[in-house]
Amino acid sequence: MAGNAVLLAAVSVLSACQQSYFALQVGKARLKCKVRPPAVTGSPEFERVFRAQQNCVEFYPIFLITLWIAGWYFNQVFATFLGLMYLYGRHKYFWGYSEAAEKRISGFRLSLGTLALLTALGALGIANSFLNEYLDLHVAKKLRRYF
Repeated sequence: MAGNAVLLAAVSVLSACQQSYFALQVGKARLKCKVRPPAVTGSPEFERVFRAQQNCVEFYPIFLITLWIAGWYFNQVFATFLGLMYLYGRHKYFWGYSEAAEKRISGFRLSLGTLALLTALGALGIANSFLNEYLDLHVAKKLRRYF
């Protein structure tokens, strides 16, 4: 099974590295702005970096679940591509927000749109598997005839 999901696993590991990198940036901002733990308020510069990282953490479980569901039930390669787009969107979001709150919007929209696509593809894949397994309806095979 591991060989069948290697692309999804690679994106998952890359995303964990990204989350670690964002957390490291919060630590650097704490030192630079002299904000001692457990405080989460201080200079606006620190608060932007902290909020950007927290938002990425809040969306992380949703990303992992939708990535794997879309990859298993729809298409691993397409889900992997969308996963990489999501990571790029989060990168843009994090660094945009770190500079100014207004600069976060494009990265947020890209990552949110990617999550919506992953969710939709996962739902389509699950529905297709359900119809195939329990109702003996082979929708995907019928659609392939037309494409």
